[in-house]
Amino acid sequence: MAKITTDKLRNVCLLGHGGSGKTSLCEAALFLTGGTDRLGKTADGNTVCDYDPEEIRRGFSLSLSIAPVTTGDVKINFIDTPGFLDFVGEVYQGLRVGDAAIITVDGKAGLEVGTELAWDRCEEAKIPRAFFVGKCDDPEAHFDRVFKDLRERFGVSVCPIFVPTGKPGVFINLIDNKACVYDAKGGHKEADIPAEFEGEAAEYRNILFESIAETSEELMEKFFAEEEITREEAVKAIHDGISSGGIVPVLSGSATNLWGIDEALATIADSFPHPDTKSSEKAEDGSDIPVKTDGTCSIFVFKTIADPFVGKMSFFKVMAGTLARDAVLRNLTSGQSEKMAHIYVIKGKKQTEVEELCCGDIGVITKLIATNTNDTLTAGDAKEYKKIVFPTPYYSRGIAPAAKGDEDKISTGVAKLLEEDLTIKYENNAETKQMLIYGMGDMQLDVVVAKLKTRFGTSVALTEPKIAYREAITKTVQVEGKHKKQSGGHGQYGHVKIEFKPGEGEGLTFTESIFGGSVPKNFHPAVEKGLQESMSKGVLAGYPMVNLYANLFDGSYHDVDSSEMAFKIAANLAYKQLINAGPVILEPIGELKCLVPDSLVGDIVGDLPKRRGIVRGMTPSETKKGYTVVEAEVPKSEMLDYTIALRAMSQGRGSYTFEFVRYDKVPAANAQKIIDEAKANAAAEN
Repeated sequence: MAKITTDKLRNVCLLGHGGSGKTSLCEAALFLTGGTDRLGKTADGNTVCDYDPEEIRRGFSLSLSIAPVTTGDVKINFIDTPGFLDFVGEVYQGLRVGDAAIITVDGKAGLEVGTELAWDRCEEAKIPRAFFVGKCDDPEAHFDRVFKDLRERFGVSVCPIFVPTGKPGVFINLIDNKACVYDAKGGHKEADIPAEFEGEAAEYRNILFESIAETSEELMEKFFAEEEITREEAVKAIHDGISSGGIVPVLSGSATNLWGIDEALATIADSFPHPDTKSSEKAEDGSDIPVKTDGTCSIFVFKTIADPFVGKMSFFKVMAGTLARDAVLRNLTSGQSEKMAHIYVIKGKKQTEVEELCCGDIGVITKLIATNTNDTLTAGDAKEYKKIVFPTPYYSRGIAPAAKGDEDKISTGVAKLLEEDLTIKYENNAETKQMLIYGMGDMQLDVVVAKLKTRFGTSVALTEPKIAYREAITKTVQVEGKHKKQSGGHGQYGHVKIEFKPGEGEGLTFTESIFGGSVPKNFHPAVEKGLQESMSKGVLAGYPMVNLYANLFDGSYHDVDSSEMAFKIAANLAYKQLINAGPVILEPIGELKCLVPDSLVGDIVGDLPKRRGIVRGMTPSETKKGYTVVEAEVPKSEMLDYTIALRAMSQGRGSYTFEFVRYDKVPAANAQKIIDEAKANAAAEN
């Protein structure tokens, strides 16, 4: 293949609802252009893009993959992304380096939640897009209904370019006003439009040319004067309209039968923007970085794979200049220089070494020492490119080894997976003594468990997360603690009288008001330390005691037998009598901010009281039209399944943040359950 230049590159991110045909479209494009010698199917587990063992086993995409396709002298880097919401981090990575997107739509299922979310993410990323309505070989596919829904939902910029007639393998190219009749190999011949479809084709063509006319005043005048808009004018208008966002073309076909794939490739090659269509890229500090194809080389790492055999694989896009093999680039994040000893282009899992990559192209480098996702590497003094902002994971599960002593293996394996997926978080909670894994949903964490086993040989079980409860007292009491032990020889003696009451600080507030030296000053620190150590376990359920005020006001000592240890024990004995000070269980309360469509606010607000939540307010979203932010305070224990519950209530449209704000008293009925459970766990451990 001839040397690729930036103007011959198209980076196209494939988006859409799960199962809408993204990977199949990619596979068909590869096969039709000779990139593969067989047409793989996701159901058979033999596609180029779904190569991970977990993807093959499950039958759908779990991670982003790259598939370069050559059509004529144009190279199209397809960026195939998962459609399931748990793997949205991969979508953000693809959108960061894609210059345009194709949103796939199931011709039978029509407009789905994933279609809307894909559109919203294109809007956020400010990239052009097109629709590909697939599976048009299905007798129950209804293109006309799907198109009307798309246009109604997303506006008049949505216009048809290549539409099915309903006859197997027969489509209409609306620009040329000709029928395309496909053969078994995906090739087609032109023919006249079937008579029974002429009226419908004319309606679609009118919609197309109305959209084309919107791109310039000259074409608008021609359209209203009913003058002919030439093919060249139409193609240029579509190109300009796609780049500006004024036109969102709708294509159609069938990946399994190779129908419409050539037209989709032609539209991408002729009308989609190339990487230097944009004059600048955003820097992390918000400023603009000019796109210079002949300038100093800079690359941006948008994805990392921790391959157990190859090592760390860094996926990158050349943001400026040309990257040549053996170049030395400085990582602006770590400050370390990295040698680009071997540069690869990648097709699924197949790597092909190349000598250089031009500005805008996508490649892979292996075994970089100090480079991770979101890093910028440059040969000059460029700024850091804008980093990918990943959503915060809130769905958590405890993670425990199936075999004792495997804790270190879990930490090592999870650390590798964290390099790959920045929507996963790992925590070793010192308070609950539980290892926790956070993700975007249960499916993602299930995949984490499977990868830990297959890649790192560690079998783990997911458990219910423990809540870090606290205990506090509500009454003032005066108690006595006396430790006296005489067993021959030197004895032990410590005696304290302490007033306990609810305190202001998080921990222990300790004072003393001893008169006459009943407890010498040198033993006061021992009393305080004894209380501090005792507070690690509360008197109700063994949770840490907080907000405690203690005043040592009296006691006694023995000239010979008293010691620091004896007074620590005496303080502990006094502490145990806090069972009479109205002890209560405290639970963490968080602030919930839930972003949902206006039509679903009632469902969300109705669900929160079931979670002991208190709604604090509702305000229209400033960032998303037609959405409302519901604010509430909810106990953390009631939010453990909220990721999944909100997804079900909102069909995936809702999102939320949840941040700890304070501890509050648990209602008596709930507190008793917590106490009983804690006692049962303690008994089981003993």
